[in-house]
Amino acid sequence: MEFFDTLYGFSPGESRKLQDLIELPNSGFRDLRLKKNEFLVPEGEICRYFCLIKTGILQHAITVSGEEKTTYIGMANSITSSLGSFLFQKPSRKSVKALSDTHLLVIDRENFGKLLAENPEFHKCYYELLERQLCLIDDYRIDLLTLSPEDRYAKLLETEPDLIKEVPLHHLASFLGISTRHMSRIRKSVLK
Repeated sequence: MEFFDTLYGFSPGESRKLQDLIELPNSGFRDLRLKKNEFLVPEGEICRYFCLIKTGILQHAITVSGEEKTTYIGMANSITSSLGSFLFQKPSRKSVKALSDTHLLVIDRENFGKLLAENPEFHKCYYELLERQLCLIDDYRIDLLTLSPEDRYAKLLETEPDLIKEVPLHHLASFLGISTRHMSRIRKSVLK
């Protein structure tokens, strides 16, 4: 299985270890390809997969008063899922769809549970991933409350330059909690 060099948030050694685990015979991971605008899971349905994004972009979104709000953007070399739906097999409160043609490595709930129970190394990687994701979510929520829109954009520019290059403006604006018009003004002022 062709894989990435470094999984987001993991060192090259940790990424290689996870790749080795995924490539084990009977690991349960398989390839899945989504076309642009195809859903991994629509809002209200049960998420069937835990995913590693090989290429492409996945948008997590909710609908509020008829308007789509981006809650997370998963890029290549990262892991994602509608986790609560996947783990507890309940309808997802958000949709997850491809913003571009996307190539995933996916594992279903049954094989995921088996791999966690039977492989201590995978269990350890998963635990470390959850810790990192919780810290990122915490930082994101604090940033929304404490940073100005300009500062949030500047931080994204510094920490996630690929998002700014590859994700459409209206999705980035929604993700940062900024109107598209204000986001456009911020971008113009930064480019001067």
